[in-house]
Amino acid sequence: MRMQILAARTPAWAAVVAQASQLISGPGFRPLKRSARTVAGFIVVDGTAVFIKRVYEGSWLKGWTKRLRGSRAQRVLRGAAMLKTAGFAHPEPLAAAEMRSKGAVQSSYVISEALNDARIMSKVVLVGGRGNFRHRRVVLGFIATEVRRLHDAGIYTLDLQETNLMLSGGGGLDWKIHFVDLEDFRNARTVSERRRLLNLVHLDRTIGRYLQRTQKLRFLYNYLGGRPERDEARRLLKRYFVLRAQAQRRAHPSRRTTTAMPSAHDDTTGSASVAHPAHAHTDRSDFSR
Repeated sequence: MRMQILAARTPAWAAVVAQASQLISGPGFRPLKRSARTVAGFIVVDGTAVFIKRVYEGSWLKGWTKRLRGSRAQRVLRGAAMLKTAGFAHPEPLAAAEMRSKGAVQSSYVISEALNDARIMSKVVLVGGRGNFRHRRVVLGFIATEVRRLHDAGIYTLDLQETNLMLSGGGGLDWKIHFVDLEDFRNARTVSERRRLLNLVHLDRTIGRYLQRTQKLRFLYNYLGGRPERDEARRLLKRYFVLRAQAQRRAHPSRRTTTAMPSAHDDTTGSASVAHPAHAHTDRSDFSR
């Protein structure tokens, strides 16, 4: 096998990524994730904290497919480029490389900036507990607006979990969102309504369980840019629940999910879930708290 350097900010970072496997195995590596395919975590290189990720691409045949369609490392570089062009914050890739065997990609390595001062979405939203309503309203409003701005820029992600939204700063509207897991970002001339709703479903599946229905409703209206008309709200609500049920079945194929349809214009129930992640949970209890 041989390593192919795809990108490096400087020759020094090219040398670092060439030693990525040894760094991951070394004592200074602090793992964040370990699975059969992925190892990711933090390490300090010459006084600089960085995030390093290795992904096994699979069999030799899959490796060839990945080389043609784009390995994880290639997709990270593309995602970073599209976010940078559109003006969205993200961890900057410092170096990326592939290990290849007989032309097929066996594994991908990416070294990127560590977001030392940023926290995942829930850690910021939930500061102060359930009683800190004003703080939560400000932060959720900012996040909803930024997700809408992302979609309006022709960008969406295949995995909009709350752990993939990191925030830094704070105080008033002085927040900054950093989008991570760059390999999952895609661009389109126009992000379809279905893609928008799917992103909101995915977000709600991770953060929605922490929010009250009124907070979810406000999040939705912030995303939509205002309260929709009754018929539009009903239409969005119906489509949203269909997509949410599909996502639930994929996540738990052994379960059978049935969801009562709340009123599209009831501020205390159904409207809270019209087309928004903050309103996409897994059962009816989400709308009856």
